Amino acid sequence: MAEKKNQVAKAPATDKASDRYRLKKLYDESIAPALQKTFAYKNVNQIPRLEKIVLNMGLGDVKDDSKSLNAAVEDLKLIAGQKPIVTKAKKSVANFKLREGMNIGAKVTLRGDRMYDFLDKFMSIALPRVRDFRGVSAKSFDGRGNYAIGVKDHLIFPEISYEKTQKSRGFDICIVTTAKTDEEARELLKLFGMPFAK
Repeated sequence: MAEKKNQVAKAPATDKASDRYRLKKLYDESIAPALQKTFAYKNVNQIPRLEKIVLNMGLGDVKDDSKSLNAAVEDLKLIAGQKPIVTKAKKSVANFKLREGMNIGAKVTLRGDRMYDFLDKFMSIALPRVRDFRGVSAKSFDGRGNYAIGVKDHLIFPEISYEKTQKSRGFDICIVTTAKTDEEARELLKLFGMPFAK
């Protein structure tokens, strides 16, 4: 009887795990072969893949308010599923009342499973919650196969509670790929399901 109970308890966990790494599985099984066919790569190591995703939130407006700064960092931690590092000013700028070493932002770099988790959540849950969403720009590539997108309101993420948050904040998302050209990177993200505007 105890054995049966264990078997029943374990079954959903495996389903959840396979669900969780859906994008990773999708890449291995269908995206990589499709890219190899499209661009005729001779070596499997030439096939573009995701390298990392960097989230960057500017917090210059609350640099003097440690409570607000900590709240914003905590929100970014909930979104990313990983603790961000607080970025500091590299030099003093008198016009902005900025001194060297002041806290001016938060940054988190996601790799591996957390990177795939975040991308899946961003494309399938967060983006559809954007008001009047008509797709993301297909022109935001940097010429070296990396894609940058700005989020105006962090409340589109399900982890953030509207009641608990002090202020709606925006942040930048940079998706770094191993693609050599923008065309290859665009095709990679399109196959992942990135909803580019037509």
